[in-house]
Amino acid sequence: MRTWFEEGAPRCLLVGEVAQAHDGSLGTAHAYVDAVADAGADAVKFQTHIAAAESTPGEPWRVPFSRQDESRYAYWKRMEFSEEQWRGLARHAEDRGLVFLSSAFSFEAADLLERIGMVAWKVGAGEVANLPLIERMARTGRPVLLSSGMSPWGELDAAVATVRRAGAPVAVLQCTSAYPCPPERIGLNVLAELRLRYGCPVGLSDHSGTVAAGLAAVALGARLVEVHVVFDRACFGPDVKASLTLPELRQLAEGIAFLDAALAHPVDKDAAARELVDLRRAFGKSIVAARPLPMGHRLGRDDLALKKPGTGIPAARLGEFLDRVLARPLAADALLSEDDLDQPGKA
Repeated sequence: MRTWFEEGAPRCLLVGEVAQAHDGSLGTAHAYVDAVADAGADAVKFQTHIAAAESTPGEPWRVPFSRQDESRYAYWKRMEFSEEQWRGLARHAEDRGLVFLSSAFSFEAADLLERIGMVAWKVGAGEVANLPLIERMARTGRPVLLSSGMSPWGELDAAVATVRRAGAPVAVLQCTSAYPCPPERIGLNVLAELRLRYGCPVGLSDHSGTVAAGLAAVALGARLVEVHVVFDRACFGPDVKASLTLPELRQLAEGIAFLDAALAHPVDKDAAARELVDLRRAFGKSIVAARPLPMGHRLGRDDLALKKPGTGIPAARLGEFLDRVLARPLAADALLSEDDLDQPGKA
């Protein structure tokens, strides 16, 4: 993960965000680890909630979706895993070649995740103003990924400064906290603004529920793309409409790999054209006689045509031969050459 922060990192990191899609089932959480790995992502991300540490019983619902939880607090309680269970998920991810990430929403959650060996910290949009928590994460020296979905510039400035004072690498992700996010609000323009303002790797935390935004972000220089994932859009959960299915995650992974390769190999147009001499001759056009023409004929525009192959005088030079006089007769479709013409001024 740290190599992703180095200048000239060869590829964009694709993060499959499970979040609460496991609905409190440890078995389902492990199934998502396998599914995200099979789809070709680089990292799998969860959210580590400890209800008593992050919430109060009076926390309101963002969306009242649950038929079994009487309160938001009760929902967070049901989403909890034990430290050993989190450790097992992290080991499983590592065994599948994935970077394991989980957002911490309290000091207690950060302590737990540090004990199981977090390689980087993802700060959710709602926690960017929580500078004490960000400072606690950054003191580990591990990279901090800030999601900017709810923050004005001043708040982001303070969070980035907090990470840097602690000596940790930082990245900032453009994000819009809308579920799903319409194209008008994705904010692809902000990627360049973030890079210019902070001089750090930037990325996109996408809630559009499509592959388009992530691919566009990579083309614009994003070094991390994070998307919510779900087995099927018929699944239960608050983020389903803003998620990609596993086949879509595979499509995004393949698209990012394609773009990474393209961006890593800039093309020199002149050199590329020189390599295509035979193709240029096959597809190019030459100046030819449009019909049989006698010796001594003064050439007009209707006497000449432009036809393949491009082995004769190039079509671009057509104007040079108008009003010239033929030194010999030409058959229809014969390639015009300099030897076919009297020297200018002789006619």
